[in-house]
Amino acid sequence: MIEEVEETTIGYTHFVYCGEKPLFQVSAGVPVKEALEQASDLLSLAKAFAEDAAFMKETDRYAWAAHFLTAMGKAVIDDVVKAVSPRPKRAILKAAT
Repeated sequence: MIEEVEETTIGYTHFVYCGEKPLFQVSAGVPVKEALEQASDLLSLAKAFAEDAAFMKETDRYAWAAHFLTAMGKAVIDDVVKAVSPRPKRAILKAAT
């Protein structure tokens, strides 16, 4: 019997850099479905903050909130794509005889 394995995040994707060093990264082992649900929520909030930023000229806090939420959502989606994308098969080299 073939058991289907649930895809999970791989935890390779970093976001929010301080100079050359990443400050955060996506955690490995999160089920893809749950990760995508969270990314959708993050991006929905970012969209709302971006709309607020367009109308609130006195402050830039909405724009910064949208910026960081977008970076987080994108990182989750990028990590999921890496997890579910087919990996190239390794070439097996035969020794010459």
